[in-house]
This record gives sequence, structure tokens and C-alpha cells, in this order.
Amino acid sequence: MSRIPPSIRKPSRYSGSEVRLPALPWDDARVRVLLAFPDAYEIGMSHLGILLLHHILNARAGTLCERVFAPWSDYEEHLRAAGEPLPSLESGRPAGSFDLIGFSLCYELTYTNVLMMLDLAGIPLSSKDRGEAHPLVVGGGICTLNPAPVAPFFDALLVGDGEEAVLEIVSAVQDRKERGGSRSELLEALARLPGVYVPGLSARVSRRVLPDLARSPLLPAPILPSMRVVHDRLSVEISRGCTRGCRFCQAGYAYRPVRERDPLAVLRYLQEEAPKTGYDEVGLLSLSAADYS
Repeated sequence: MSRIPPSIRKPSRYSGSEVRLPALPWDDARVRVLLAFPDAYEIGMSHLGILLLHHILNARAGTLCERVFAPWSDYEEHLRAAGEPLPSLESGRPAGSFDLIGFSLCYELTYTNVLMMLDLAGIPLSSKDRGEAHPLVVGGGICTLNPAPVAPFFDALLVGDGEEAVLEIVSAVQDRKERGGSRSELLEALARLPGVYVPGLSARVSRRVLPDLARSPLLPAPILPSMRVVHDRLSVEISRGCTRGCRFCQAGYAYRPVRERDPLAVLRYLQEEAPKTGYDEVGLLSLSAADYS
């Protein structure tokens, strides 16, 4: 990545100057994953899900996981004018040089940002136009409960919880890379995974559910952002799902069944990690924290 021009507002969005654990060196990685959040850095770094997947993947042997966030309009214009591809946050490597790009789809208004990021990365927008050398483009998040609007742009979409499924997807990508298999063979393998929808191959997909919230790790040494973010606090998920069943609430149905984290585990985590961060607030994440039993 080239030097960030002084005309760019909030350059810390793109500098990667965070406090975080070191990742696997690029040349030592057997599979390279780029987690993409189609909104600004300060919004994406407030999203616990992308931080959780970043930790899970970097803890996997032989895996390098980096992040990229949607550039603001001024930085997008700079990249286009300079003819530079979209760079990853950590190493500044072109997004198109990774084996897999995983987008987090949290709300529909970011769909156009997905297309903008793919275009900046030099990756064909339509999945049918991608060749063997292009990264696999996968989507996840609550919006994939209705994958139809974005299906033409994704090679695969994960419906449901991602903590375990993402490891299975990365294993399939690594296996294809090491065997020298074709892209179509990889898509067929992904279509066999529970919760993975591959447009054109999958007829019916059941939502992937993590049975026990204890299997979703608490983040050790959480990343400290390079700027003030929207939720500027240490966050921990205390429960997933909701008992209410309100008919107007998509999330209440999307995250069923209710699963709660052990309160002693939450307390120990906050006592150990909060003093290391410098935060003066913690966030207890839940669809309805007051219903925690």
C-alpha cells in the first residue's frame, strides 16, 4: 500500500496502526483469508462478529486472516485515481491476492459497498465471470437469511452461525489449493457443508446453529482500534437468541434458539481483559440482556 495522502480524512481508518497480536507471516501461510466489512472502519471495529472470526481463523494452523473495511469516498477516489487495488488493513496487500474474501452482511444498505470493494479489488462482480485465479467470495451474516438479492455476486453464502462453519469453509479452500482442484470442484464441496448455500448448486439449505455458546470463544487480547470507534468499549456476548418471539423482529427468529454464556466465564473474562484495554466501559451483548437468566 502506498503512502496515505494528507488530503484523506481520518487516515487512521487505513493505517492498520492498532494494538494486536502478531499474525502468521504471509509466506508461511497455507491459506490466506481476508475478512471484509462493507462499511467504515469505526463501524466494522464495533462489530464483535468480524473480530471473533478474525481470532478463530488466525488461531487455525497454517491460516493467515487479515481485514479490510469499505473506504470512505475520498480514499476510494484516491485508489481509483492512483490505479491502486483495495489493500488489506494489516499488510496492505491487494485484496485480490487472498485465497478467500469473506463479507459480513449485516444490513442491506451495504450491498452497494460490497460491489464497490470487489470492483476496487479488481474482482469481477458476477460470480460467473470469475476464473480459477480469483479469490473465492463468500458472504455471511443475518442478511444471508434471504440470499437471493446478492446471490449473483457471491460464490457461496453461509446461512446461520459462523464460528464452526468458517473453519470448514477454509479447510475446503485449503484442500483445493493444495490438491490443485478446480473452482467448480470447490463449489461442489462447499455445497455439501451444512448451512452453506452455493447459487446454482444448492436446492435447500438449513440454517447453521452453534449448539453451545461456550464453543464461541471469548476474545483473548482483543484488538485495540487505531481511532475512536462507534462502540468504544470491551464487548462480550452473554447470550444469543431471544425468548420473546415478537413477530416484527427478524433477529428474534434468525438467532434461535436461546443460548446463554456461563456468567462466571463472563465475569472472569472481563476481570482479566478489561484492565489491559484502557476502556472504562464494557458491553454485555444480547438481543435482550434483561432476559438473561
